[in-house]
Amino acid sequence: MRSRRFALVRADLENGVCPLPDDLAATVGARESVTVVLEHRLLGVTPARETFEAAPVQDPGWHLTDIVWPPDVRPGAFVTVAWRPSEEYLMVKTTVLDEPMRVDGVDFYHDYDPRVVTREFDPGVSNRGRVLNAVRRLGRVFDDGSAAFPEAELPAHCGLGRGKKGTFLLRNAVDQLLREGYVTRVTGSTAVDGALNYPAVDGEESLDLLFYAPLVEEAPLPDPSGGGDPHGEGGDRRDHWVNGFVRRLPPGAHASKKQQNLHQQALEKEQIDGFTLEPGYTFVKRHHRG
Repeated sequence: MRSRRFALVRADLENGVCPLPDDLAATVGARESVTVVLEHRLLGVTPARETFEAAPVQDPGWHLTDIVWPPDVRPGAFVTVAWRPSEEYLMVKTTVLDEPMRVDGVDFYHDYDPRVVTREFDPGVSNRGRVLNAVRRLGRVFDDGSAAFPEAELPAHCGLGRGKKGTFLLRNAVDQLLREGYVTRVTGSTAVDGALNYPAVDGEESLDLLFYAPLVEEAPLPDPSGGGDPHGEGGDRRDHWVNGFVRRLPPGAHASKKQQNLHQQALEKEQIDGFTLEPGYTFVKRHHRG
């Protein structure tokens, strides 16, 4: 059995397609259709096995069409595509996480690529969403899903207009993301070939960056009654209040004394003893989002 692993992007899910590796395309590409068996656990719990016919297409790379993806498969989810020659079908399979994870309000029940999650998440069309979109889609994305983008390049990529009005809207959007804990200001550097480096490299030209770090936390176990919206992408776009939380900082950064005091005040309010703010983390106080 030959197999390959892919991270799905949003277009795969929306268009009902699945990448097909070249070596498998050499086997099934000439066929008008091929049998596909999709193995999946809905919300990471309920086994589901679907069998259907799909057409191999090269446009420009090889992929399978007419794939009916389960509603809880998120952009960034890994799928394994394998050819079973004895049964003459392609197996497409997701892998359940040991524990559900929540990334910036989006619940993941299946193994995923953090880099693709960062690139593919749709932050919406608000001003803050446009800024976050530039950082996550156009910045340098690291293996853990964090991303860095030159702050000076934001005006050319956010579509907030020019002049005083554009500057005002951009500044407010950045301030909101800083306040909500989505981004942090850091210093990176530019290599001779123009590559962005973070942390900064000695001898290279320094560069002011906005650094995004995903908020990753354990997600609640799925509702056994089947409640909830499996299509949902979290509460990020709704108008609501967000309780204070601890968030990871970029490498080498430390929480300010103010944030340490706010964290301590929050613990005292909840009457929690014995917890301190660990190095490399900061506290984001309760705020309004929407």
